[in-house]
Amino acid sequence: MALAMIAPPLWSQEDRKEADRLDNCGTVIKEIMDIPDDIPQDLIDKAECLIIYPSVLKAAFLVGGSYGRGAMTCRTGEHYTGPWSAPSMMALEGGSIGFQIGGQATDFVLLVMNPRGAHSMLKSKVKLGADASVAGGPKGRTANASTDVTLRAEVLSYSRARGLFAGISLEGSTVRPDHDANERVYGRKLEAEDIIFKGAVPVPPPAQKMIAYLNRKSPKNLSDPNSLKE
Repeated sequence: MALAMIAPPLWSQEDRKEADRLDNCGTVIKEIMDIPDDIPQDLIDKAECLIIYPSVLKAAFLVGGSYGRGAMTCRTGEHYTGPWSAPSMMALEGGSIGFQIGGQATDFVLLVMNPRGAHSMLKSKVKLGADASVAGGPKGRTANASTDVTLRAEVLSYSRARGLFAGISLEGSTVRPDHDANERVYGRKLEAEDIIFKGAVPVPPPAQKMIAYLNRKSPKNLSDPNSLKE
């Protein structure tokens, strides 16, 4: 009953695109996490939040004001030790986004590695490389998750196009909450921080498979407890 109240009881055609976007986010993260040679499991287990942008078109960044859209979910609880949260819809804007690995559409996955990065992205527009440090994440099951780059960066970024997967720097790009999309998904105006950190917002039906998968695949935060302090 609560779910019916928080999410639109019937998805209109306009709102359906947000439902499809959430479904696509779930598909992307599952496909990537099911391949050990992509994002190292130990990095996902140490991430506070994940941001997924499915099928970002290169052409979109050639026109001012265009951007990719996706969703962000974080571990809940005071020290990010609880289940994954309901998602906030997010926008990714141009800057120096690279499409080095080719293809017409690219999936991006961002791992947010500390609380400061998580809160800043949900409050306002954050420029990667300036407001939050970012690095192309290491890949492969043998990647060393304790390297200097992973210890220093607040955000680790990855991309996938035409089946090819790579760590990619998104320095110069901006990340921000997509408030209009959140209103369409949840049926009322909600702040992104409230969706993720208040714990009172149920996971909307289109995101339930994605969140259930994350809770199964990475149920515990394995970060150093000292790093969880703001």
